[in-house]
Amino acid sequence: MTGYGKAEYSFSDHKTIVEIRSLNSKQLDLSLKASPLFREREADIRALLQKPLERGKVDVSIYTQALAADANATDAAAANANAAADATAVTCGSFTPINWEAVSYYVNDYKAHLDLGLAGNADGSLPAEVMAAILRFPDVLKLNTAQETLSDDEWALLKQAIEEALSSFIGFRKQEGDSLQHMFTEKLDGIASLLAEVEPYEKGRVEHIKAHLLDNLDKLAEKNKQAVDMNRLEQEMIYYLEKLDINEEKVRLTNHIRYFRETMEETGAGVGKKLGFVAQEMGREINTLGSKSNQSEMQIIVVKMKDILEQIKEQVLNVL
Repeated sequence: MTGYGKAEYSFSDHKTIVEIRSLNSKQLDLSLKASPLFREREADIRALLQKPLERGKVDVSIYTQALAADANATDAAAANANAAADATAVTCGSFTPINWEAVSYYVNDYKAHLDLGLAGNADGSLPAEVMAAILRFPDVLKLNTAQETLSDDEWALLKQAIEEALSSFIGFRKQEGDSLQHMFTEKLDGIASLLAEVEPYEKGRVEHIKAHLLDNLDKLAEKNKQAVDMNRLEQEMIYYLEKLDINEEKVRLTNHIRYFRETMEETGAGVGKKLGFVAQEMGREINTLGSKSNQSEMQIIVVKMKDILEQIKEQVLNVL
């Protein structure tokens, strides 16, 4: 569910940038940070974003930057403007003006809460790092324009920019999805290969257990001077060995691996949750294999399968 998308447009004397970032989450957690100019359209903006985003902890930022007043000047005029900028850099129109009213509000509010243990200088001023943080607060950099409402023309441009950012964002997610599918395929091949390594140990394991039981019974019969009822022994041994049989677990694990591969080819929402459920079932079968193994070589193989499965489970959280 990780992703990133960006788009921008210019309108009048400012440029607007739309950025979308996403991290993993079980459901959609949308955080929208927009300049005051766009607040009146916040509900419409959220409606445009919710369906395409589907899931994830998503941060959407929509902010503006002032455009340079001499952006279309000729080369000669640009050279003169650059020369003038050396002497009057502070008033150059290419910079976004600072909203000193907002800065004053944040500074005073910070000083009013110094009793909470916030950092402050002895002379009443604020540390440089605190001032630097305040200058990054919302509304500190303001657009130098008298426009207070969003026009229909700019709203159309904003919608187009949001769609472009979403398209870029979804493309990023698809690229990540292709990488994940390749990784899952390699991990599933690894588990299937380890499962095939169990077979040689399986046959010898049954014979080893049977020989071990007979040896112990012979010792017990010799000690008690009493023969063992072989018919009853065969019945009990069959029951015991059936308890250790792992054929069903092997078949189910193979089917889960196949179903995981098929599910990866599906499209639409909910694939990630389904893959998570399949991975859980794979874990059940691998754990049962480990409990029935009764042989160190098989237990080592089971541990390796568990390690691969944990890597799959971690990355499944990235799938929508």
